[in-house]
Amino acid sequence: MIRKCKNDGYFRGKVCPICGEEGEFILSDREQDRLSRTITTILRHMPDLYKISLDKHGWVPIKDIIFSLKENKESFYWLKDYHIIAIVETDPKGRFQINEDKIRATYGHSIDVDLDLPTDNIPNELYYPTSEEEVDLILSKGLFPKDRKKVHLSDTPEHAMLAGLVHTNEPIILTINAKQAINDGYVIMRAGKTVYLCNEVKPRYISKMNEESNKIFLEKAIKIRGKEYGDYQ
Repeated sequence: MIRKCKNDGYFRGKVCPICGEEGEFILSDREQDRLSRTITTILRHMPDLYKISLDKHGWVPIKDIIFSLKENKESFYWLKDYHIIAIVETDPKGRFQINEDKIRATYGHSIDVDLDLPTDNIPNELYYPTSEEEVDLILSKGLFPKDRKKVHLSDTPEHAMLAGLVHTNEPIILTINAKQAINDGYVIMRAGKTVYLCNEVKPRYISKMNEESNKIFLEKAIKIRGKEYGDYQ
């Protein structure tokens, strides 16, 4: 659930992780999940379904989302701007951004948007999860977008493994030499808290993690997922 501490703001859980106060109730787990998924659908994939127009950078006024959901989904009759703000401020992955009275998704788009995201402070290495069936093809041909407009890379092997577990039981982690790719003129952008975006990754920047390390990170990711697991991509 999401609650609001009068001193420390919005948080997810039963008590404020900073001061331990219970705070004011904002959203139940069910409401939080449903609203987050609906906003994701609007901002990443199907704004037209809700008669919403994004600008070229993916931004839309929060009031437009509220109006549309109240018009098209009677179950959102209660929706206020602070419910959406609470979702954004407590999202562990940084899937959304708010700028004044507007909101956008930071990654995961299947529609065309010009994401003017920062390109500084990119880690030297990034990571990508794949399957046994695809690994050889990627190592020979490189990485290209599939169902999304950008290639999504993770900041750590653990986060890449968690993302991979959404699609396969035993992901194989690829290491991306981001530093060399950037030095060669390729653009990598920071999106959210753990995700990085690029148009493609050439084979020369990709290497396969050794089996022992891959196994260790898989075991760590399974333990993390068992405790707390969400939509990692």
